[in-house]
Amino acid sequence: MNKALIILNPEARGGRAIDLRSRMEALPGGPEVRLTTLTLDARRLAAVAVQEGFKTIVAGGGDGTVNGVVNGIAGSDVDFGILPVGTMNVFATELGIPSGNLERAWSVVTAGSTLTLDLPLANGRHFIQLAGVGLDAEVVKNTPGHSKRALGPLSYLLTLVQIAAAKPPRVLVETDGEGRREGCFVLIGNGRLYGGPFPLFKRASLSDGLLDVVIFKNQSHWDVVRYFQAIAFGNHPELEDVEYFQSRVVQVSSSSSVPVELDGELAGMLPFRFSIDNLRLRVLAPA
Repeated sequence: MNKALIILNPEARGGRAIDLRSRMEALPGGPEVRLTTLTLDARRLAAVAVQEGFKTIVAGGGDGTVNGVVNGIAGSDVDFGILPVGTMNVFATELGIPSGNLERAWSVVTAGSTLTLDLPLANGRHFIQLAGVGLDAEVVKNTPGHSKRALGPLSYLLTLVQIAAAKPPRVLVETDGEGRREGCFVLIGNGRLYGGPFPLFKRASLSDGLLDVVIFKNQSHWDVVRYFQAIAFGNHPELEDVEYFQSRVVQVSSSSSVPVELDGELAGMLPFRFSIDNLRLRVLAPA
């Protein structure tokens, strides 16, 4: 393997990821480590690394760091690796990359086994695991950084309890040849998992050329509890007020101001067009 570059988010895992820098630099092969900052983010660091000729670029962080690096390397011929040291590491879990053991995760990178995966687009920006419209994105938007640092994933749950009490928007979902659908919030997946180990998108594949879409029609506290219980048991597609389908292109709009998140990072407000790019991503993953 050529010399690899690790792009490390020092704020990952409540700021504790910075303590891993020396361990990363001591990994077999002596990878170079560069830190993200407020003025030079993961996307730009990754794009610069591509121009410099790195052939293996690794995201050290959670799903947000993964998203930034993916956007920086999209369209290049580099191999993409992951060291899941963030608060949320859903994409790494999807691929079977071990969290909590830096050396084992690095062994996946050095083994050199790759998968070629779809690269979804949302208003021109790539995501790799999940896009959330409405409730999910409101939670991302309204969870303060200090809460995430102190409580980790629990911080999102506390925000969810507050957000679910608000009057929900109505969002319009349109697909080619499929007519219009309406709901309160929408989740759009490339992989199967949501929020960690939960297989929300039961028919999803990272390489089938399709987006998986779940529309939730209601949003009271009781509805949210009911939905999450159904997701945990895997029977949410059977609920009368849940719609699940697949499509290559999805357009979502609303007359209200509704946020959108991509891989756990706020990306803007509706309207959004989601699709599968012609580009593909080569990811280092367990054989």
